[in-house]
Amino acid sequence: MSIAESHRPDTEAKLDTETIEVITAIEAEVVTPSTPTQARIIWSRPDTGLWAANYGGYYGGTVDQQGAHYFVSDTFGQYVGDYRTLAEAKVALADRLSRVLPDVIRAAR
Repeated sequence: MSIAESHRPDTEAKLDTETIEVITAIEAEVVTPSTPTQARIIWSRPDTGLWAANYGGYYGGTVDQQGAHYFVSDTFGQYVGDYRTLAEAKVALADRLSRVLPDVIRAAR
């Protein structure tokens, strides 16, 4: 003879409105940070193999294709690096600009 027993604890959690609002705010912050990590970059292509960045309304630098390489220089004309793909070059310039022009990020908020 077997006896089937079902034991389910009856627990109930009650949260007040303030606690729910705090939890919601924390979840929203995790999903969408309140401070941007970069200003918006708008790319233009003034010539074949040349991309120019507009960083939050300022000249941001260029990506210059030479053969299979993409050479990046920042807003000050300083060499950033040599990359194998256009995507890598654009990311490198975006990272550099977020470090050398932090005030542009604050203005973009």
